[in-house]
Amino acid sequence: MLAVCRLLVVVCVLSTIRVVVAADQPTKPNVVIILSDDQAWTDYSFAGHPHIRTPHLDQLAKEGQLFLRGYVPSSLCRPSLMTLITGQYAHQHGITGNDPPKGVDRREMLKHVRSAQTLPKLLATKGYSSFQCGKWWEGNHAEGGFTAGMTHGDPAKGGRHGDLGLKIGREGLQPVADFLDKNGAQPFFLWYAPMLPHSPHNPPQRLLDKYRPLTDSIHVARYWAMCEWWDESVGELLGLLDKRDLTKNTLVVYLADNGWLQDPESAKYAPRSKRSPNEGGIRTPIIVRWPAGVKPLRDDTTPVSSLDLAPTILSACGVEVPKELPGISLLATEKIKQRQFLFGEIFEHDVVDIDKPAACLMYRWCLDIRDPAKSLSKLILPADGKTAELYDVKVDPQEERDLSTKQPERVESLRLELDRWWKP
Repeated sequence: MLAVCRLLVVVCVLSTIRVVVAADQPTKPNVVIILSDDQAWTDYSFAGHPHIRTPHLDQLAKEGQLFLRGYVPSSLCRPSLMTLITGQYAHQHGITGNDPPKGVDRREMLKHVRSAQTLPKLLATKGYSSFQCGKWWEGNHAEGGFTAGMTHGDPAKGGRHGDLGLKIGREGLQPVADFLDKNGAQPFFLWYAPMLPHSPHNPPQRLLDKYRPLTDSIHVARYWAMCEWWDESVGELLGLLDKRDLTKNTLVVYLADNGWLQDPESAKYAPRSKRSPNEGGIRTPIIVRWPAGVKPLRDDTTPVSSLDLAPTILSACGVEVPKELPGISLLATEKIKQRQFLFGEIFEHDVVDIDKPAACLMYRWCLDIRDPAKSLSKLILPADGKTAELYDVKVDPQEERDLSTKQPERVESLRLELDRWWKP
């Protein structure tokens, strides 16, 4: 009788724990990173957008772990992508902006990716082949450790941030299909980062016709149509996995490199989105789907970071996670829940000094996540340390009510946390 009672207690305790990793977790899953380019965290059906339809991404979110409150530390594409491929902050990996200082050959910045322990390099130690397509700022794909790819990275031939790789998505996915046919029998890593829904916002006419009656702004209509075109591209990629019976043991990761708020009066982005420390710039949904290893869940509350994705991928693939990586595997749900703060940094578009990240720092930001169900205090601190802004993004996601003068003690408390994290 005593044994039965103990068994019942164990069952009751286990039932209260959110079990995410499946019991029959396999080894060496394939890995696919799907990276949206310039898209707001709100602009998906699963996020509640009233007009934009994203059925394929909705299905991906339903089948995987969806963290609706995801963040990127930096809201500019090149440093954001380098953070994803290295698992490090920009001030750690050294790529803070898109372009080098005037008069400096952009190839000089490639020393940072050459010295980094990137995902393709680390996964290669376990026998992974890898393929790069889409945006890639770090020269030839081989510089990052990819065994194959589309980006040649030759500045003399127009190589800046993708060259031939930028054809993917907008001109079909045949190179991806060819890679899967050649390498699908062994573990592989696929980097899919097409310039979608990034400008130029030139969606198919059928999609523009769908969204044009829903808004007075042609610019907004084009952007909304691009978001659905991007969703179609994701659906095509996932279909390639389904067709080859690769879906079950493939770890698919989805996020955006940074946010985007469409300016209704022009083709440009509105303030407080891309390149800003505001929610419109740094927030993105993060999805992790692995049918053979992860059980679905939807988490609208817990803040997570793109820094967490490298540890997630490496731990799932049986690769030792480098100690210098600041992120936490999303498979380690209890550790994720115990984290107290998220941090980030915003730099100038053009690098001031390729060896001194602090030289082009614009902002640091800190999100207090000790009790996300109640409040999420966010401090935005400019490089000069003056005119700090404080928001509770839990109740004020548009950051319209600056609380810095009403809560000076909290400002100073979070300022100390920022300095403990990184003081330039």
